Amino acid sequence: MPLTRISLRAGKPADYRHALTAGIQRSLVDTFNVPKDDMFMLITEHTSDNMIYDRQYLNVERGDDLVVIQLTVSNTRSIEQKKALYRRIVDELGKSPGVRPEDVFISLVEVEKENWSFGNGLCQYCAQL
Repeated sequence: MPLTRISLRAGKPADYRHALTAGIQRSLVDTFNVPKDDMFMLITEHTSDNMIYDRQYLNVERGDDLVVIQLTVSNTRSIEQKKALYRRIVDELGKSPGVRPEDVFISLVEVEKENWSFGNGLCQYCAQL
């Protein structure tokens, strides 16, 4: 169950934002074995004054179309799966909506399974522990 937060500059059209979520979801399904209907994504748009980042950190040339993706996931994936996810997201977003690889920043936050409640005040994954 990933929770995906996407931050980008304000002003992109709805089809651009939809392409971001669709590409990220395909990537999660294909590399992290996430069910297709397991999708919880939040998009936050920022003015240029409120999106501050180093344009050359680690020799990556970032532009104005930087997309920051923070994924909160259960800590059950291997390093190989994580690398595959990062590559797949970059590939998917490059195809549509056309984000340059340099402008895809991904942060993965891993949590224990008991740290999720999907509604009704229940710990749905606790029964699996």
